[in-house]
Amino acid sequence: MLRLWPDNRRDFASLSEREILSLAIAAEEEDGRIYSEFAARLDQTYPGSAALFEGMAAEEDEHRRRLLDLYVARFGKRLVPIRREHVRGFLARKPIWLQKTLTLEQARQQVWEMEEGAYRFYLEAAQQVTDAGIRKLLGDLAAAEKGHARRADQIDEKVLGEEGRESEGHEQHRQFLLTYVQPGLAGLMDGSVSTLAPVFAAAFATGDTHQTFLVGLAAAVGAGISMGFTEAASDDGKLTGRGSPIKRGLAAGVMTAIGGLGHALPYLIADFFTATAVAVAVVLLELWAIAYIQQRYMHTPFWRAVLQVVLGGSLVFAAGILIGHA
Repeated sequence: MLRLWPDNRRDFASLSEREILSLAIAAEEEDGRIYSEFAARLDQTYPGSAALFEGMAAEEDEHRRRLLDLYVARFGKRLVPIRREHVRGFLARKPIWLQKTLTLEQARQQVWEMEEGAYRFYLEAAQQVTDAGIRKLLGDLAAAEKGHARRADQIDEKVLGEEGRESEGHEQHRQFLLTYVQPGLAGLMDGSVSTLAPVFAAAFATGDTHQTFLVGLAAAVGAGISMGFTEAASDDGKLTGRGSPIKRGLAAGVMTAIGGLGHALPYLIADFFTATAVAVAVVLLELWAIAYIQQRYMHTPFWRAVLQVVLGGSLVFAAGILIGHA
């Protein structure tokens, strides 16, 4: 939905060379800790991949050391306390390393997203600085991070085999997830769940299928427009590599509208009880589809996804019925 409070983050283009180096140091330190946690979590099941993560954590620490040495030489020992969340264009990462279970596919996808984002960050930063020494180091680190992104395909390749690497390892597949699946899934969830209350509240308050359809149509279209603009404005894709903001905005907006229209369209049926029965069936189908997409593309355990979606949807659905009967 549209942001109702001011965005106080800095534009990346407004950062000074001192701030860019401080941001890079903090980012490398955070990435190194994440890789170390991946190694600890996967060591028992996938020792080969755990060793690879340990090596990547060591390389991130070496990058941090090189950046810190250059920073101290140019600007002294006081770092600027700036982090990714303070800069517009960076998105908060989902803390999948805190989940009770961490799958190999989740780790692989996270590695690729992290390293692709780091690569694009260093490219943009190198173009922005004027100091020759800083630009050279940032360019060298961009090349190193690009190599790390390709390492995602090496993670436990003996376990996955050639077929697994071919089906899941390509950059196009990951880019498809970032540009279309993730914003589309967020839109589908928002549209399906957030419009339940107004549609069923209108249905039980009026008992009029035509009026209910108009309420559902307005809620779905309004939510789609809002979600589309919010996604497009949240990230231009230059630093995160998530692709065109227009494509992501369209994916989020269209799927939000589809999610809302799914249970509004049955109210084109004149008979109220038949329309409501069909709408309820559509809601169940929508929630199942969301859970399946989460399991298929986001590697969320199916029954956990079902529990999350059904619980949230049921609460909103119940709220709509209660308000409609009030």
